[in-house]
Amino acid sequence: MDQIFSNQLFVFIAGLALLIFVHELGHFIAAKLLNVGVDEFGIGFPPRLVTLFEAAGTKFSLNWIPLGGFVRLSGENDPDVEGGFAAAKPWRRLLILFAGPFTNIMVGLVLGVIFVYSVGEIIPDKVVINQVITGEAADVAGFQAGDRFIEINGVPINSTQEAIEAIRQYPGTPIQVTIERNGEEMTLDVVPKSVEIADENGNPILVGQIGIYIGNDHRPVSLVTAVKGGADEFNRIIYFVATFPVQLINGQISAEEGRFVGYRGMYEIFRSTPSPIWFFMMISIMLGIFNLLPIPALDGGRILLILPEIFLRKRIPANYETIIHMVGFILLILFMIYVNIQDWINPIQIPR
Repeated sequence: MDQIFSNQLFVFIAGLALLIFVHELGHFIAAKLLNVGVDEFGIGFPPRLVTLFEAAGTKFSLNWIPLGGFVRLSGENDPDVEGGFAAAKPWRRLLILFAGPFTNIMVGLVLGVIFVYSVGEIIPDKVVINQVITGEAADVAGFQAGDRFIEINGVPINSTQEAIEAIRQYPGTPIQVTIERNGEEMTLDVVPKSVEIADENGNPILVGQIGIYIGNDHRPVSLVTAVKGGADEFNRIIYFVATFPVQLINGQISAEEGRFVGYRGMYEIFRSTPSPIWFFMMISIMLGIFNLLPIPALDGGRILLILPEIFLRKRIPANYETIIHMVGFILLILFMIYVNIQDWINPIQIPR
């Protein structure tokens, strides 16, 4: 169990670091193509461990904090630096800023295709167990990864939501679960653990959980089908993110389901997903979209401050822009600290 946890944690950290690195690589390539100087391309975050080499005026460094990377553009906030970022024409700055999020979004699309091709096409009405948590009720009752749900207490199961709801309504009460394993049907008795969670109105309720992660069965697909399926997954996530505020306001998504999560919350979601590829596809797309939000210190905030220069021919003074981004950065860090603390005080509830 410790080995599984270690492997999962390594993949989780390495995957996030790679997505951040890819984001910065997008900025770097765009800056080089547009003849804007790059003082340093760092692997990991400072403090610096060692300078690997220098090429074309760019210092390539290895840094102590092994998570992602960074790009330090020449004259980033000083328009008097010739060949620097702030001195570049507005459209060049826009392209450089947009390149990072765009790279993440495109990587998400590619991962979507890889995901569909590797796992196959989803069979919506076939619900299977992806993982059984050691020591939990399902493990004690003899459930195994790969088991397919047929019935729960005599009620046919044709979707993951039906399986979740069927188990949730029996906290502390024995249930009979008919499954298919290796082509044979069998019935197992299990007693769902009684767990207190908050309902959509924030009121505490008791639900049953047996300690499993579930998903749908899949069938093999061709590469052409994988491209279409990957594009569909990509579009579904884009649509969800775009309509998320409306769904939250209308009550289609509860406050608990729509809350921000930090590293612990993301790790719990990562552990519950049947495929790391799907998780990193989702995170890559969301990372790209999040960075395009018009928030100071993010790429979207920097893009927003360039727009007056394009449409009004009036540039925001560099010192004002620096202050705006500094304040935004501090507020963003404080918000991230708050979200990560909430991850520990009030962990997210993932159906099991």
